[in-house]
Amino acid sequence: MSVSSSLCKRSSSSSLWTLILCSAFSVWTPAEGEVLVIGSGLPIIAAPGDDVILPCHLEPMFDVRGLTVEWSQPDLKPDPSDRLSRVEYVHLYRDRKEVPDMKLASYFRRTELFMDDLKHGNISLKILNVSEEDSGRYRCFIPKLRSRVKAAIVQLVVDENYAKTLMTETPRILQTPGPQDTTPRNGRSRVSVVIVVSFISVVAVAALVSYFSHRLHPKLNQHPEDDQSQRQP
Repeated sequence: MSVSSSLCKRSSSSSLWTLILCSAFSVWTPAEGEVLVIGSGLPIIAAPGDDVILPCHLEPMFDVRGLTVEWSQPDLKPDPSDRLSRVEYVHLYRDRKEVPDMKLASYFRRTELFMDDLKHGNISLKILNVSEEDSGRYRCFIPKLRSRVKAAIVQLVVDENYAKTLMTETPRILQTPGPQDTTPRNGRSRVSVVIVVSFISVVAVAALVSYFSHRLHPKLNQHPEDDQSQRQP
């Protein structure tokens, strides 16, 4: 194998490494300056009669007072037998105020946003006096947000046994902290997960490339003297 061909293959291998690393980071790293809607990775658990907070915020911090904020239940479908029925909202914020006319009757006077925190990107929803019928998935959505991630899902579980469990166990932090406490912690955890997954993916890809590179080109690491010694009787 000539020196020039060896250099060409090494250059090709280096280019392959660069392409793989760039592709890995482009997949896992959001665009610089892009605002993301972030919910909760864990379900929110409560007992009947509790007031709960469904955490959702924008990161980095972004003022949403001039935008529309929609909270809905994605698993709730309209009645197919009623042509005039529509999927209504758990809570709808539009034109800098709540729109109660588009709200589900079961949530009337039971939901609220933290109006003073909208300028900081906090769009968490507070639901008063929850019942088991409120259990399910909730979707926070900003339709006019210029981002690839405009929505997030939060799971709510209302269980009557939860209150009994709290009474028998030692005191602990509730799963529904205030929005001031929830927002930065959720943001850091999401960013940390992205960084860890990106690092693991890059290391795994690099290991595979290194393995196949050595299998396909075993002679790249041999010295010319070794080749001459093998040819001599």
